[in-house]
Amino acid sequence: MGHHELDGLPTGCTVVLAREGAVAGVDVRGSAPGTRETDLLDPENTVERVHAVVLSGGSAFGLASADGTVRFLEEAGIGYPVGPFRVPIVPAAILFDLGVQGPGAVRPGADCGYRAAAAASRDPVRRGNAGAGAGATVGKSRGLARAMKGGVGSASLRFPDGLVVAALIAVNAVGDVVDPADGTVVAGVRNDAGNLADARRLLLEPLSGPPAGPDAERAGPLAGANTTIGVVAVNAPLSKAEANKVAEMAHDGLARTIYPVHTPADGDTLFALSTGRGPETRLSRVGALAAEVVARAVLDAVRSAESLPGLPGAGDLPAPPDLQGR
Repeated sequence: MGHHELDGLPTGCTVVLAREGAVAGVDVRGSAPGTRETDLLDPENTVERVHAVVLSGGSAFGLASADGTVRFLEEAGIGYPVGPFRVPIVPAAILFDLGVQGPGAVRPGADCGYRAAAAASRDPVRRGNAGAGAGATVGKSRGLARAMKGGVGSASLRFPDGLVVAALIAVNAVGDVVDPADGTVVAGVRNDAGNLADARRLLLEPLSGPPAGPDAERAGPLAGANTTIGVVAVNAPLSKAEANKVAEMAHDGLARTIYPVHTPADGDTLFALSTGRGPETRLSRVGALAAEVVARAVLDAVRSAESLPGLPGAGDLPAPPDLQGR
């Protein structure tokens, strides 16, 4: 995989390459997605394998990043054979980071997708403020002014039988990120003092402001201004229908670590890739492990994130009042 960020700007894109093709599936849970080529991944449709997946900032504008990755693959002679032609198959998903840049925002385009693909390697993944996570934020249930920095995270599991399950997740959620091991909030909405407010508690408070009704959703987080996107990769052989099931089960990892998740203001989308080079194993095992690596990658994303002006990273929060001075 490879990242590219725009010079001096908190936005970018991330490319996961599968030069020899990988069987792919997808599952979209958020109500405000921005995607490309997801219909192609329906098990009823013809093409089985993809050659890359692109994750990008820039909202819908960022879908143009995939054009650059397609060009990179075409130049390398990689793609689905159609007569004398090779057509690269490149699904993509985007997240909204325009608010971090403000008016006159610059968006990732084809050049970003090309550069990220050209930079792809098997080296350890850069995490935090990298690629699609450069401008990612979390904890926006009270607006961007009380949010925190999100980012890109990764995790993998390897087993003695040779099975490998890995995830790369760009975390840009309305909700807080919670460690399922002990229920503590790692990053999320902040109160006036700059401490974590805990979205779970805020959700139980009486509503203030506009009354409930047709416009109630508009009073909350800006629709489409968020979204957690990512890729789960396994080496176990999977059919396209099975890859779609793994993508579906992988969303449990988001549900364990992001609260709330899959909201009308998010476009949460996960892809699943199978290289087919590993051992055959139960689909239920692969799906359960996919959820586990997704949860770990979400936590890694916010713990690796670095602060931007007005958006602290998890490591830069003030100590809770009961711990200050100890």
